[in-house]
Amino acid sequence: MPDIRIALVDDHSIVRQGLRSILEREDGLEVVGEASSLPSALSMVAATAPDIVLLDLKLSTDQNEEGLELARTLTQRHPGIGVLVLTTFLDERLVVQAIQHGAMGYVLKDVDAVELIRSIRAVHRGESAFDSHSAAMVVRSLHGNGQTNRHERLTDREQQVLQLLAHGMSNIAIGKKLFISETTVKFHVSNLMRKLEVSRRAEAVYAASKLGLI
Repeated sequence: MPDIRIALVDDHSIVRQGLRSILEREDGLEVVGEASSLPSALSMVAATAPDIVLLDLKLSTDQNEEGLELARTLTQRHPGIGVLVLTTFLDERLVVQAIQHGAMGYVLKDVDAVELIRSIRAVHRGESAFDSHSAAMVVRSLHGNGQTNRHERLTDREQQVLQLLAHGMSNIAIGKKLFISETTVKFHVSNLMRKLEVSRRAEAVYAASKLGLI
């Protein structure tokens, strides 16, 4: 299998050095570029064509808007890229905004190396990747807001799959949990995404939470 090409975007060089050291010890991962700001990140990504961008939302300013805008721009210009937010800050608003701006996952910098690599591989497979804290925040911040579900009703099995998606589980892990094949899981994921009128797993979690389904 070809290496997963990773770009690091963080305004602290020591953080980028640490991440590079961790990731390049893992077979199948390659760090192809680094950047510390929105303009340099856009240039670097265009030049190196990574599969995954590890993005800290706080870059050259004290605000998160630059990181969020970068996530939006990268996913618009490079639809095949997976943006994984790696940040210090756990905030419900930020988690939701990151998803709305195109991020496929949100993990904290205190995550261990095994979990970070698992999240990178999940995003590379086109899956969402949330640590337990951020997944819970998506659900808690949007659950029970009283919106009427105007979408086609989910089946019980689709509801079960959706619950496990919200915890960042892969198709394989969901299949093992529910004692069904990976192909069957993919079928249910495709159906629930169609019913929720979304095209990505992270958007499905967000939409379902907003509608009070999880």
